[in-house]
Amino acid sequence: MASVTGMAQKQLNDFKYIIVPKKFDGFKKQNQYQTSTLVKHLFAEKGFETAYEEDLPMELNANRCLGLTVSLVDDSSMFTTKTALMLKDCQGKEILATQEGKSKEKDFKDSYNEAIREAFKSVQTLNYVYSGKAENSAPITVSFANDVKDTKKPKNAKSMVEQQATVENQSFKDHSPKHSDFTKGEEKRETVKQMATREQQSYVDKTPKPSNVKSSNSKDQLKISNAKPSNDVLYAQELENGYQLVDSTPQIVLKLKKTSVPDYYLAEGDDRSGTVFMNEEKWYFEYYLGGELVTEELDIKF
Repeated sequence: MASVTGMAQKQLNDFKYIIVPKKFDGFKKQNQYQTSTLVKHLFAEKGFETAYEEDLPMELNANRCLGLTVSLVDDSSMFTTKTALMLKDCQGKEILATQEGKSKEKDFKDSYNEAIREAFKSVQTLNYVYSGKAENSAPITVSFANDVKDTKKPKNAKSMVEQQATVENQSFKDHSPKHSDFTKGEEKRETVKQMATREQQSYVDKTPKPSNVKSSNSKDQLKISNAKPSNDVLYAQELENGYQLVDSTPQIVLKLKKTSVPDYYLAEGDDRSGTVFMNEEKWYFEYYLGGELVTEELDIKF
């Protein structure tokens, strides 16, 4: 791992942005232990323009070479958190690697905070001033304009008009394409078929008729009138794959898991399991109790 040298200082000044991942490698969740927000804050405090990897400014999105991507090098053991910060350019070349920060704090959030701040001391010693060099080395754009030149018509190209005017022969032939009155059969499909002879009298109307069949997801089919009214207000707390609903105690009443259908969740409680869904701007909980379907109206605050 390269150390922080005078050359690294000079190279660092060539870049305007620090790109911070919302989830560092090795972590299961975004901003776990507040690592991403801490790293972004430290670089911003040092004078860098910072941006999350999924939310780049227009200038950086057009030219990724304006920025360096920071990664967290995690070499932690069971009892010690060990981390270092590494900066790479748009081609994956390592520009700077900090010293390793260490912490023996038992709480992960506290230990990563302490270790990252210690590692960042390597950057604190540098006098960063953006030189503007990266803006002058934008990606080369290749233009194919004027690559195709006009070509001469072949000498033997067949003329649309063939004519001869001599004393012996007088002739004129026009080979230009003629407009056709032919129309596709699909366009002349009959919508009415009828027969009127002495032997047969018939009339069949094939014009498309409007259908009275309604879509299966029509809101008119979801009228709920026998729902039990809600007794308490439930507050939704977001989880990784859904929500948990708690009352004012606070006690967890239900856990909701997302499905592929909007506003439709699989619900689990202490002694009940079913579905929670929205219908006509109201939330309902449906489950089976003793073989009978029970519908409860819920008052949920998100």
